[in-house]
Amino acid sequence: MEQCKLCPRACLVNRLTGQAGRCHETATVRIARAALHFWEEPCLSGTQGSGAVFFTGCSLGCVYCQNGMIANGSVGKEVSIEQLAHIMLKLQHEGALNINLVTGTHFIPQICEALQLAKQQGLSIPIVYNTSGYEEVESLRMLEGLVDIYLPDLKYVSKERAKAYSHAEDYPKKAMNAIGEMVRQVGNPSVTKEGIMERGVIVRHLVLPLGVKEAKQVLSYLWNTYQNQIYVSLMSQYTPVGVFAVEEKGDWNEKVDELHTERSGIHVLREQYPELCRCITKREYQRILDYAMELGMEQVYIQEREAAKESFIPEFDLTGL
Repeated sequence: MEQCKLCPRACLVNRLTGQAGRCHETATVRIARAALHFWEEPCLSGTQGSGAVFFTGCSLGCVYCQNGMIANGSVGKEVSIEQLAHIMLKLQHEGALNINLVTGTHFIPQICEALQLAKQQGLSIPIVYNTSGYEEVESLRMLEGLVDIYLPDLKYVSKERAKAYSHAEDYPKKAMNAIGEMVRQVGNPSVTKEGIMERGVIVRHLVLPLGVKEAKQVLSYLWNTYQNQIYVSLMSQYTPVGVFAVEEKGDWNEKVDELHTERSGIHVLREQYPELCRCITKREYQRILDYAMELGMEQVYIQEREAAKESFIPEFDLTGL
């Protein structure tokens, strides 16, 4: 972390001195929530819940982020390696089916230390690495042997949309390489007779407004590359609450950098991203589901339309810390 290159941004900031990287975070781990989470795919949440640990900060910074309050560094509590390990053990004690590490890219070295410590102290449930997909293969290799389930996004295969919405033209290449490394590490899916995943990869795609073509390209790539080596999750939950809604919530602050805009809030959405001002339509989603069937995909999770609402997003209020 002296010249941080953990993520593809490679900002080269010395985070060990207390400087924040492109992820908005220093080398000190911060968490916004650690609690049982019931809104992941059924093979992860089951009826007992997934032990979700939401890390503060994010190196990608999509303009439509549904977790904007933590992605931009606004909410989070500092924890030590020992405290992070204790949090994982506490979630296991509460009955979590797995430990779900949400957006931890910029804290991979610390996560590795905490996992090793927690495993020495009795952590035995599967470890889920939940990520935007914007990863460096070299960083993911630090997690080999520690992570059982990878849960990456594949947001785009189009460089143009990746640049427009995430300011990361290299996202498709980086995410595709990352998913390949994840499959290499954990192999084909392994599921209990109760339908709970113990090992494997689930690739998510959040369908955006006017995103039918993009979604079809994502599905085509995943099917042609991996077929039944992975599960796919098609998410219909997009809700206009991201970078543009933070101002209305009263939580917008100066940490949002020039990669977004100097102007904040709903005005940015309406002026620069008017197509993102709505949820996706039933017809858009159905066209994508039909295409998945045409390809012959069988290991696909779909979402009910009710998921596209703000109440689907957890409260980032330091619960469990």
